[in-house]
Amino acid sequence: MHQTTKGNNLIADSGATKTEWCLTGGGEILQRFYGKGISPVYQTEEEIAEEIKLQVWPYLKESEIHSIHFYGSGCTPDKSHLVEKALYSSFPIESIHVYSDLVAAAHSLCGDAAGIACILGTGSNSCEWSGSEIISHVSPLGFILGDEGSGAALGKQLVGDALKNQLTLGLKEKLLEEYHLTPALIIDKVYRQPFPSRFLASLAPFLLSYIADDSIYRIVYSGFSDFFERNVMQYDYHEQTVHFVGSIAWHFADILRKVATTKGITIGQIEQSPMPGLINYYK
Repeated sequence: MHQTTKGNNLIADSGATKTEWCLTGGGEILQRFYGKGISPVYQTEEEIAEEIKLQVWPYLKESEIHSIHFYGSGCTPDKSHLVEKALYSSFPIESIHVYSDLVAAAHSLCGDAAGIACILGTGSNSCEWSGSEIISHVSPLGFILGDEGSGAALGKQLVGDALKNQLTLGLKEKLLEEYHLTPALIIDKVYRQPFPSRFLASLAPFLLSYIADDSIYRIVYSGFSDFFERNVMQYDYHEQTVHFVGSIAWHFADILRKVATTKGITIGQIEQSPMPGLINYYK
């Protein structure tokens, strides 16, 4: 069982580009604001500390905080102490806990119950949760080798199909026009510019806009099918309910449920963000 903390909790959910900060007390949101993404993979302890000092502390300097629960991509056990120290420099309290974004999904979706927690956003990830810890995890491997069903993987399939003329007539031109792209620019963004996964994931709204088209529907359906087969079906999925968080899962929930049904998988919650579940977790 998790410890229900008395007093005010500061909960943070940090992705690649932004961090959502929520100060809660008695299950109520006292303050909510957004800052830049924080990642111990790309930033030093000093850079993270500076970010918190400039972006977070000014909002909370008058607030009483009893515990901090920070969830972020890249916050693996070997890196989490960097974020803990950086938080401590602005908020010198004893109760500071740093977890991965996968634990955020598990705490938010499963809480103290066993289940399978999945993320489908820019990237994808999944784990089997005992109710208190991750007991099985299939590595997502990133968008080049894996990340099935993610915005980046679906975007990769979309541009590949567009440039190899596999989309319904006219859709390739619409894609290039709507995103002000050329084939040469796509190659540059994917192979030469930083953060190609973010670029590819930024094309996901196009999939949503044209989902009624067979060539687009096929990309999403196939991506979700691969996600289940290569990740979820390696867990005890016959016995456990499978839950999802993330923008891709949320916007394409109908297709996600349809694919799951064909594979005998029971879907539970599908949430856009882990924050409502995290607030509930620390009530």
